[in-house]
Amino acid sequence: MFDSRLFEVSFDALTSHKLRTFLTMLGVIFGVGAVIAMLSIGEGAKKEALEQISILGINNIIIEAQAPDEKANSNQGMARSPGLSMDDATNIAEFDNLVANVVPQRFEAPTVVSYGSSEAPARIVATTADYTLSSSVEVEYGRFLNPLDEAGFSQVCVLGANTKKTLFAFEDAIGKTIRIGDMNFTVIGVMADKYIARGKVEGFELKNLNEDVYIPFETAVKKMERHYPEAIQIRMTQYGPETSSDVAFNVPEIDQLTVTVKDISYVEPVTKLVKSVLKRRHFGVDDYRVVVPESLLRQTEKTQEIFNIVMGAIAGISLLVGGIGIMNIMLATVLERTREIGVRRAMGATQLDIMRQFLVEAVTICLIGCVVGVALGLLLAKVIAYYADWPTVVSIFSIILSVGVSTAVGVIFGLYPARKAARLNVIDALRYE
Repeated sequence: MFDSRLFEVSFDALTSHKLRTFLTMLGVIFGVGAVIAMLSIGEGAKKEALEQISILGINNIIIEAQAPDEKANSNQGMARSPGLSMDDATNIAEFDNLVANVVPQRFEAPTVVSYGSSEAPARIVATTADYTLSSSVEVEYGRFLNPLDEAGFSQVCVLGANTKKTLFAFEDAIGKTIRIGDMNFTVIGVMADKYIARGKVEGFELKNLNEDVYIPFETAVKKMERHYPEAIQIRMTQYGPETSSDVAFNVPEIDQLTVTVKDISYVEPVTKLVKSVLKRRHFGVDDYRVVVPESLLRQTEKTQEIFNIVMGAIAGISLLVGGIGIMNIMLATVLERTREIGVRRAMGATQLDIMRQFLVEAVTICLIGCVVGVALGLLLAKVIAYYADWPTVVSIFSIILSVGVSTAVGVIFGLYPARKAARLNVIDALRYE
């Protein structure tokens, strides 16, 4: 066991050469700081990605309409495929033992809404009352769409948080009338603010839900002209406006279907069922895209694990370099204090006592460096979050890992110098100048 006198001797030896001790600590300080900062970046990125994917809904399967590849599909097949439609939704909903609900969405033009002289960019989403059941969006005040709005083709709407702020600022929006295209809509609710940090997660584009304006699906079908979806518009822009009458495939009735399964364990089998139904109904034409948030989640977690391992390994090299520095300095210290070691041995100190002293000195250097390194790592994490606008999360695990590794570095790299000091010949040590 280490006694208090041993710690006093070790501490005196370290403080007698403050600059050398500090320089020895630098490798550990930067190593620990780098480990904490790197892992905090990885954890922050992972947390943000998981939050973004959770907005899509882990229990959901998303089907997006898209323009088919005309080179990969025959004109006959594309002409027969109806495109994404409500009939697809009806067919999928028949698996009611697995599927909780199927929510259609149409994204209508225009992209700007107005109230008086105020205008705001917006994505007009025509959907049903079940939309809130299949997504993480919530109504902050007022209400969402209901079946009566659908049945009566009501011209009512629910505003996203940003759209409300832009149009009304601090004014109450409920009951006010906004302009969407050439139609008036009465505001019945405002959605809670939903933070969207990234444009894409694993290749899937995330829309800013705060700029959405929700209107009843049946109102859009009955009263709004159907426009070409964005993917088709891009193709027509590439090949010229004259292609508008030569599009070989049917314009989809809806732009997106969100299928919510009753249990997360059903996601994989329902995905297979959905793909089978769509392939049959669309005659093998790939005019849709199936996105599974649960799969995106697994991919993201795997990517972040690899990212953390790489980042941690890079930061760990600093600790390794710091450990080598400690060993070099401790070997030089042994040489410098050879006579002192001889005197202590002559006074009755055992080899184990000498070994303990030098080992305690090495571990003390690492522990003090670790404390400073932890503070540096926490500071770096805050600086990165502030200036780089990158989310960082400092986990208890990263701190424990840093402390554990730095202690191990002290023991491993301090052990050889300590043994060398303990094995010095007493007579030779006393005669050393």
